[in-house]
Amino acid sequence: MAGRRAAADTFPARMKKRLHRARIGLRRSGVDYFRGDGSDWIALAGLLLTIPLIACGTVMDSVWCSPSLLVLPIVAGGLLLRPASLLGLYAGAATALIVESIALGPYTLGPSRVTPGVVLVVAACGFFGLLIAQFRSRVGVPWRRGGTMLFDLRERIRVQSKLPTLPPGWHREMALRPAGGQSFSGDFVVAARTNAGRSLEVVLTDVSGKGMDAGSRALLLSGAFGGLLGSLPPHAFLPAANGYLLRQDWEEGFATSIHLVLDLESGDYELYSAGHPPGLQLSAGTGRWEEKAAEGPLLGVYDGAQFDPIKGTLRPGDVLMLFTDGLVETADRDLAEGLDRLTGEADRYVAGGFHGAAWHLIEAVAKDVNDDRALLLICREPA
Repeated sequence: MAGRRAAADTFPARMKKRLHRARIGLRRSGVDYFRGDGSDWIALAGLLLTIPLIACGTVMDSVWCSPSLLVLPIVAGGLLLRPASLLGLYAGAATALIVESIALGPYTLGPSRVTPGVVLVVAACGFFGLLIAQFRSRVGVPWRRGGTMLFDLRERIRVQSKLPTLPPGWHREMALRPAGGQSFSGDFVVAARTNAGRSLEVVLTDVSGKGMDAGSRALLLSGAFGGLLGSLPPHAFLPAANGYLLRQDWEEGFATSIHLVLDLESGDYELYSAGHPPGLQLSAGTGRWEEKAAEGPLLGVYDGAQFDPIKGTLRPGDVLMLFTDGLVETADRDLAEGLDRLTGEADRYVAGGFHGAAWHLIEAVAKDVNDDRALLLICREPA
């Protein structure tokens, strides 16, 4: 025991422990910084060190190291530093410009000197950098954390839109395409297995607006709708969602929604609609598509709205297709034409059981449409 203590107290052992603690502390500081929780002194020190290096390079060879290179640490500082630290960086850059001007002489004596244009460019970059830093400070989200937050929001919407696993004999899939190739969409899905797993409840919603403009509202509504789904009887879901939307008092606060309640044992279902495009059911017996249009007003328009369901049954081989209006309606195509085009393309997947069809249907029917598009397929496989 005494030998182990002696070995632990040796100089190399103590230095190893100190190095380990320093490495852990530096790692934690780096993690906190890039999360936006730590101090920005590391970035400030690094940028301040680049300023004399640029100034020395300019004095030694102003042709290859132009005085305007000082905009590089200023731009980086606008992205990395807080406003108070940014002012210190600007003071260092201004000092470097003065030193370069004195060392190189007046700009009238030759090229590659500190000209009024260089000063204006550096000052303009500093001004815009300070505006960006002040905006980040007001919002309370540093740029290092802002991208992570947007990624996290996108993943949360994607997780909430994930459909639950269905028992054998059933197939489900969904595809979502935001407007303009963006990462956020005003269309979303919430789904859950209810009634001890016997029923599947799915809500497909289209928030007013599209893309980034509707993404934040879609995230808020998807969380609220996910909490309501399964906590209320099916007939009470859309009235509760309508009341929630009215309480938000948004200027552009309406939404369309369609609510499917499917019995996974019998295939019977109820379809509630709030101003949403009708669903389409393929009957395996006839090979024809039938519209399933329930009645109900838009969500968020007026209080006390009533939503009357339409009932149906999915028999073996039948398919139920739910979608948002961006898939079937455009400025130069009405709803009827869009439904005909969608069913015509969907007929090509009947023989394959619609596996992998949702994404391909959006590509075939509404690939270049500047609107959010969502498509949900529920298939009961043949016996």
